[in-house]
Amino acid sequence: MNRPLWLAGALLACAPFTSTPAVELGHDFNLQIDTALLSDYRTRGISQTQNDPAVQVGATLQHASGAYLGVWSSNVDFGGGLKTRQEIDYYGGWYWQANDDIALDLGYIKYAYPKESQFNQSDTYAILHAYGFEVAAYYGNDYPTYFGEDQANLYTYLAYNAELPAEFKLRVRYGRNDAKDPLYLSGDGSTRDTYHEWEAKLSHAWVGFDWAVSYIDTDLSQNECRTQFGFGDVCTATVVASVSRSF
Repeated sequence: MNRPLWLAGALLACAPFTSTPAVELGHDFNLQIDTALLSDYRTRGISQTQNDPAVQVGATLQHASGAYLGVWSSNVDFGGGLKTRQEIDYYGGWYWQANDDIALDLGYIKYAYPKESQFNQSDTYAILHAYGFEVAAYYGNDYPTYFGEDQANLYTYLAYNAELPAEFKLRVRYGRNDAKDPLYLSGDGSTRDTYHEWEAKLSHAWVGFDWAVSYIDTDLSQNECRTQFGFGDVCTATVVASVSRSF
């Protein structure tokens, strides 16, 4: 059974510098703690928990200059006898804000999987925020695939964030993952190196928590999903409910 050959994590659902209150540490430093409970952990459209719930927590140390360092973790389940049950992401970068409408986030992230270090990989990323839009790129050259241990991968997305009446928020995202190698095998024997994924997320703050529901899907067939990730249903359309809180 083939296992996930890239397992990139869910770095920074929002920018590390936000309006969310953080713990002031003095000397221009803040610490932000993020927690979340989700009905499924999906990244780039692919379930990392075999469609089961996930508990996630992260901590980001922020400096007034825009520099930040952080760590984030989630439970995972890749099946197939693999021992890892955890993803740990280590990241650092710089967040520059021109004004209330324009910002740029540049950084590096390392994805680690205890007990299954062959899946460890990393990305360098850039995210441009402008008037509610986001344009992002994540590039790594140490992805493990059956073509080798150090393969290139480029993930890009375009997103839009909108404020709705009654303090609801809408986020829509369309992403493209380019593995640079023909990893995805269809039922007719043809292969491709790229797939697309998308998400529509509606959220609302209530009693101190952020409540959200997302529709997530990819253009991978069940056969492409099964041959690459081991299961045919971890790439299919789903609805993910979540509740989160930042401190």
